[in-house]
Amino acid sequence: MALEVVSLRPRRQPRQTLRLRTLVPYLFLLPFGLLFILFFIAPLIYAIYQSMFQSHRSGLGLGAATVSFSGLANFADVLHDPNFTASVGRVLLYGIVQVPVMLGLALILALFLDSAAARFKPFFRLAFFVPYAIPGIIAALLWGYLYDPALSPIVKGVQVLGLPRPDFLGVGSVLWSIANIATWTYTGYNMLIIFAALQAIPSEIYESARMDGSSGWHVAWHIKIPLIVPTLILTCIFSIIGTLQLFGEPQVLSAISNNISSSYTPVLYAYNTAFNYNNYNYAAALSVVLALVICVLSFGFLRITQRQSGV
Repeated sequence: MALEVVSLRPRRQPRQTLRLRTLVPYLFLLPFGLLFILFFIAPLIYAIYQSMFQSHRSGLGLGAATVSFSGLANFADVLHDPNFTASVGRVLLYGIVQVPVMLGLALILALFLDSAAARFKPFFRLAFFVPYAIPGIIAALLWGYLYDPALSPIVKGVQVLGLPRPDFLGVGSVLWSIANIATWTYTGYNMLIIFAALQAIPSEIYESARMDGSSGWHVAWHIKIPLIVPTLILTCIFSIIGTLQLFGEPQVLSAISNNISSSYTPVLYAYNTAFNYNNYNYAAALSVVLALVICVLSFGFLRITQRQSGV
C-alpha cells in the first residue's frame, strides 16, 4: 500500500497575489490622501505662491492692479505689522487663560462621569456635549443676544436688583466674553475625549487601589490623572491650534460691538484684508506666517511636555 507524503511547507503564493495584498492598505488610504492633498496641501502651496507677489494700483486706484513678484517682502511687512503682532498677542493672552479653564472643567466633568457614584451617565454625557453640537455661528449669535445691553435678560435682571450694569462687550471685557463662548462650546467636546481615555484604564488597577484602602480622591489624583496625561496633552495641543484660529465668535460679535476691530484676531485680520480690502497677496502672507506660528507653538508645547514626562 503506497503512502502519500504530505508536505508541511506553506505553498508559495503567486507574485500577483502578493502585490495585490501589498497594495490593499494604500488603496484604503487613497481617498484620504487625495482629499488631504486637494484641500490642505494644494491650498497651502498656492497661499505660499500668492504671498510672493504684490499688487499695485496707480492713480486713484480705480484701474486694474499690477501684480509683481516681491519675494519675501510681504513676510517682512507682516513681521513689522503692529496690527498682526497685536492680534497674535491678544489671542495668546486669551489662550493662556481660556485653555486651562476649559480643560480643567472638562477634566472635572470627565472624572465626575467616570466615578462610581455618578448616576444617569448617558444623560449627562449628552447634556455636556450638546453645546458642541450647536454650530459655532449659532452659538455666537445666542451669546450675542445675551451680551447685548439692549436685549440681554441678564443685564435687565442685574438692573432690577439695583446692581451696576455689566458691560459684556466693553473694551476690557469683550475678549473674555468671547472666551466664555468658546469655553461653553468646547468643554463638552474635550470632556468626551478625556472620558474615553478614563474608560480605557483597566478596572484591575482600581480594584487594587481599593484593596489598598485608597479613597476616590486618591484614585483620581494619583491614578486616573497620571494615566491620561497623553490625552490631556493632545487636547491641549488641539486647543492651542483652535485658539490661534479664533474667528467665528469675534466676527459675529463685531456686528454689535465697536470694540472688535477688523484685526482683532489673526484670522479675522487675514479675512478682512482679503475680502474687504482685496489684498489677497498680503492676506496669503498673513495666513502663512500664522500657520508657522501655530506649528512652532504646537510642536514646542509637545516637545516641552515630552521632556518633562521623560518620553
